[in-house]
Amino acid sequence: MPSTDTEQTEVGNYFISNYPPYSFWEPDKVPLAHDVLASAPPADYPLGIYFHIPFCRKRCHFCYFRVYTDKNAAEIRAYIDAGIREIEMYGSTPYLKGRRPKFIYFGGGTPSYLSVAQLKDLTDRMKDVFPWDDAEEVAFECEPGTLTEKKLDQIRSLGVTRLSLGVENFDDNILELNGRAHRSAEIGRSYEHARAIGFPQINIDLIAGMIDETDENWQRCIDKAIKLEPDCVTIYQMEIPYNTSIYKEMQKSGKVSAPVADWPTKRRWVSEAFDAFVSAGYTVTSAYTVVKNPETTKFVYRDALWGGADMIGAGVASFGHIGGVHVQNEHDIGAYLNRVTDSELPVYRAYAIDDEESLIREFILQLKIGRADMAYFRDKFETDVADLFSKPIEYLQNEGFLRFDGSQIVLSRDGLLQVDRLLHEFFLKGHQNARYA
Repeated sequence: MPSTDTEQTEVGNYFISNYPPYSFWEPDKVPLAHDVLASAPPADYPLGIYFHIPFCRKRCHFCYFRVYTDKNAAEIRAYIDAGIREIEMYGSTPYLKGRRPKFIYFGGGTPSYLSVAQLKDLTDRMKDVFPWDDAEEVAFECEPGTLTEKKLDQIRSLGVTRLSLGVENFDDNILELNGRAHRSAEIGRSYEHARAIGFPQINIDLIAGMIDETDENWQRCIDKAIKLEPDCVTIYQMEIPYNTSIYKEMQKSGKVSAPVADWPTKRRWVSEAFDAFVSAGYTVTSAYTVVKNPETTKFVYRDALWGGADMIGAGVASFGHIGGVHVQNEHDIGAYLNRVTDSELPVYRAYAIDDEESLIREFILQLKIGRADMAYFRDKFETDVADLFSKPIEYLQNEGFLRFDGSQIVLSRDGLLQVDRLLHEFFLKGHQNARYA
């Protein structure tokens, strides 16, 4: 059953994005990915491409991604060239040659850190290998302070359908304390132009529980976000992974908990935000998202990947999924560049997911959306998950975290707000209580 809930925000990864945990992926499993790439392509299976842009103006204090703030134009050029070379190597394999991606995702770091010329060069060369003609979604993450009207115009012309603005908070003092590079005025300018030039979807990110967050400030953030009327809002709860500057400061000071709101407070803030957005006409569609129009606002990247789609993960530290094998690239830019220069795919570690783990992965990720249909798992995996997970389902239902009517599991608001903590109960025993990343 779920372990006792620690109310304070302590060090560690909380958010679950994959299964099995990354800590179980190993270098000696990499040949399994090469075996898949040498095999025939699947008859009809979606493909996506994730491209990691690891450059930022400044490293946020809570950031745990692989990012660099000290690279010059020549180094960025070398990285783009390496990323294209990696994609070309994937495109020449029997498993991927000639396939057209269903989704493209530019993540970071800060994709919008690149110049207009760099963005055009990168995307033109990507399209030469994997044309985007059939892509249903092209998503692009941005830091508001890196955006100009010219750059937004270029991003739109690339075919980006989903623009995601890393707002996090609207208060300049909180942005500064948490190490964000942008300020509130830049949010307004970038959002207004992005809306004016007609991006199909604009998302803004918020984080509940940043350093120095208060009830009053959080309410102002909600109000300002609603006034912008974005198509989608993604709300995360602040966590303190081990490789963040906040954690390093905690080590020096001897403190055992982070200087941020506790978990009950963060959950209350997210719940208050959900209520406010619902009152403004939005719909809660996952543990982290509200959307203005569920009929038009889709999450192709998320839903395809969580359903087991193939995805090329290009760039330093990127992760992907190829024919049932999880892969992650070299996590240091030097090692990454060296391997690509030597005409090697820069995969550092891998994990071949079996049928049982695949079922668990899809089940727990669907629960993050707030519901899971029994028929889906019977049809795809020939398994009755109600029987397979009878004990945790019964317990979580008794605790009020979910409702189960025999055909569908639906999480309650309380369950949705802490779903990442609850998901561990569905892990295989050997994966429980292990470090996630």
